[in-house]
Amino acid sequence: MITEEKMVRISRGQILESEKLYRVKLVNSLAGIRQVVLVGTKSKSDYENLAVFSSLIHLGANPPLFGLISRPDSVDRDTLENIRETESYTLNFIDKQWVKQAHQTSARYPKEVSEFAEVGLTAEYLENCFSPFVKEAPIKIEMKLQQILDIEINKTKMIIGSIESLYLQKNRLAEDGLVKPDHLLLSGGLDAYYSGEFITQLPYAKP
Repeated sequence: MITEEKMVRISRGQILESEKLYRVKLVNSLAGIRQVVLVGTKSKSDYENLAVFSSLIHLGANPPLFGLISRPDSVDRDTLENIRETESYTLNFIDKQWVKQAHQTSARYPKEVSEFAEVGLTAEYLENCFSPFVKEAPIKIEMKLQQILDIEINKTKMIIGSIESLYLQKNRLAEDGLVKPDHLLLSGGLDAYYSGEFITQLPYAKP
């Protein structure tokens, strides 16, 4: 049992006054371990871009929608700008074996530099999708922009897109539709990564 003596209180004021990187890691990691994906985009000038995101949100299945949170666009945000321009992007799930390459995409490369080439991952084009996929990814999703919401309180953006097509290894898809996350990368902060472990699958709960 956790006793009061073992706990430390950190006030909102202390959080706001703390060093920037400490504050970001503290609040980000409190949100828990979550799915991390590589977002693939391409500009109208044909510059490819790849960026790691740990803010993927399930918004509904009919229609199938996902949300992503983009930081404020007070500086250049190539991923956000490419999505605005083309309304196209891809979500690529990350195998834990190439965590270093995925993390390196968070570096600030110039717009004309392809993160694919810089980190050693392969751009792949499937069907008629304008944006590149990550060839090495075990699960790949073609997305179409539906809406960008402005979150006024901190100037971030929620990118809402619809699933247009889904590619995944056959052994990852169960008969009931469950997608198996074996060996996929999870994030618990800006630079902390984990691997998930399946515990159990329970029946639909009824009173």
